[in-house]
Amino acid sequence: MDFVDVNESNARWVQDFRLKAYASPAKLESIDGARYHALLIPSCPGALADLASSGSLARILQHFRSESKPICAVGHGVAALCCATNEDGSWVFQGYSVTGPSVYELVRAPGFAHLPLIVEDFVKDAGASFSASEPDAMHVVLDRHLVTGQNASSTAPAVHSLIFLCGSREWPAWPLHVQLCLAVTGTGWFQGKEGRPVPTRPCPVQWHAKLNKVQMAP
Repeated sequence: MDFVDVNESNARWVQDFRLKAYASPAKLESIDGARYHALLIPSCPGALADLASSGSLARILQHFRSESKPICAVGHGVAALCCATNEDGSWVFQGYSVTGPSVYELVRAPGFAHLPLIVEDFVKDAGASFSASEPDAMHVVLDRHLVTGQNASSTAPAVHSLIFLCGSREWPAWPLHVQLCLAVTGTGWFQGKEGRPVPTRPCPVQWHAKLNKVQMAP
């Protein structure tokens, strides 16, 4: 994983981070969606820039949609769903009920005028139904195999819904305790305290999904 703006103030954080199990994620273009039972896209600001137009992620989402595999996208991560279109240009989630960051939440950000995509507008224009609660309120929408959360505050209930879907579906070849969930994050997901570096490309990470928890795979 590559970083930008590494200096003396954050070099130690980079060094510690590289020792973590998730410091060497697979490249998104190398992912075979057929190997995974569920897909998780957490709230990551970079999704608006690099995942919303990712052909590699579009291929994965098309597979998950055709197989009705559980998908969960939260906050800014919902923008990543926008990349998945059919050959005729229609959105693969047309007709679904979806939530995500509302315009009222986004407009408070300093860079609102420069956002490449407004999820609420895209969803409505693409023929899907969009709903949102009050700004920063917890709000989750479950429609068939798709779970979406309005913002980062909705992460816990959204992931719980994803795990519920994993537990309620019968998998022909995999017992529940070895189901694999693919977590895809855009650049910016690892951004923490001011001065910490940010990964410069999307970072898919493998997770094991269990009925009552989600844990990082070794």
